[in-house]
Amino acid sequence: MSELNKDVIFLILKNLQNDSKSFYSCLLINRIWCETVVPILWKNPSRHQLTENACKILLSVILSHLSGESKDNMMNQGIDIFTETYQRPLFNYISFWKHLDSKFLEFIMNVFVKDKNIELSKISIIRDEILNLFNLNTTFNSLSIKSIPKLSYLISGTELYFSKLDHFYCDSNTNSNFLGGLALTNTSIKKLGFNIMVHTNNYLGIIKLIKVQKNLKEVNFIYNHLRISNELCHKSLEESLINCENTIQYLRIDWKPITNFLSNLINLVSLYIINSCYDYTNWNHLEKVSLPLLKFLKTHQISSWILACLIKNTKGNLIEINIHYQDVDDGRLLKAISQNCPKLCYLKLSSFNSNTLDFENLLINCQSLIGLQIIGIYGCFIDWDKLFETLAKFSPFSLFKFKFKFSFSWQYKLKALKLFLNNWNDRNPILLQIISTEHTYIERQQQQQLEDLFQIYKEKGIIKKYDLENPNNISYDDFEWIQKKGSDTIL
Repeated sequence: MSELNKDVIFLILKNLQNDSKSFYSCLLINRIWCETVVPILWKNPSRHQLTENACKILLSVILSHLSGESKDNMMNQGIDIFTETYQRPLFNYISFWKHLDSKFLEFIMNVFVKDKNIELSKISIIRDEILNLFNLNTTFNSLSIKSIPKLSYLISGTELYFSKLDHFYCDSNTNSNFLGGLALTNTSIKKLGFNIMVHTNNYLGIIKLIKVQKNLKEVNFIYNHLRISNELCHKSLEESLINCENTIQYLRIDWKPITNFLSNLINLVSLYIINSCYDYTNWNHLEKVSLPLLKFLKTHQISSWILACLIKNTKGNLIEINIHYQDVDDGRLLKAISQNCPKLCYLKLSSFNSNTLDFENLLINCQSLIGLQIIGIYGCFIDWDKLFETLAKFSPFSLFKFKFKFSFSWQYKLKALKLFLNNWNDRNPILLQIISTEHTYIERQQQQQLEDLFQIYKEKGIIKKYDLENPNNISYDDFEWIQKKGSDTIL
């Protein structure tokens, strides 16, 4: 293995970086492997889930890079933490750090300060020295300064060190002067996230930054609270995106569109809209917009009628539709999907009328369908017996991933489930997840019956894998059927 060149070692390590045990063991093979592992490991320390002990060690390593002058400055201000253990490291670890997350930095500093019994009032002194250290040693690819209002003031004036950012995340507490300065030095941001705080009017800085971007591909405008309406802010942000109309491909907005700006985004591939204000009136901008390249559509609290109109204007390229909490469909939404989505692979729906022939036609026409989620909610009737019968008869051969969420006990659907599984012969084995929003003591007892039933069908080869989950413990993405592993934990 020592004869492998660095390029080959690098490719191996890229595939191992999510396997923490194997990845860290590569540090000990020899110097070449160690020199290749360290830059990858330090590229984004915030991606790891750290224990308190790891936080203390990490900050100790950061502080070991400080110059003698910086250490003297801290000691003169009453921060006496430097001992013989703070030797100059073999690697310049700071130079490898490319993703700066202010929330992560504040967290490890607070753990360190608490452990060393340093006054909290002096944490700003440590922060200043660390930021100066970063400025001298690295150029960041991504920066997140959400949730730490003061930090954007502290780094104001250092915008040049962020001139090569690809990803940038901030909120409406961010210093406008910093954003304005960043707009003068950076036109290369590809992914932008802006978290809108309650009743904010501080959005002019982010608009300046958006308007100068040359290759902005992804934009996420996110509200941290629901039922917030700021039409002037929404209108200004929408209009700013027109400056990047040819490059934006992925967009999330947490409000009803105020202008017709979406019609300008002709290359939009993914659209995510949350009706955070629960305003169901005057959605004509979305009703008329044409998005010929759209592949991914995700919505929350938008009417079936508007969704049907939007889907009709997507020119048949949709491969994923994720609809959460629309009104009860009278058939128009299912018909729009059936007639306009021949490439559809993944579909999530809630509160649709499964008694219509439109669902059968959807299954017949969408022959590329792989995964289906059906979410039942209170107040909306779904005929689950009819639904399972239809799935057994008309599902395309490609479909084998299912998630069902019931708003009341699963035991009333046991017969329908058996019928569904009994008719799933000579098909791809099923990946199945069932969630019940009711978890009473009686139901927890009865859940074993369902476990036993599914185990029988697993032994028959009809079910490949199943999950019966408490909705409060779900660690799955919408279209992920294998439980996601948590972030690497460093002890």
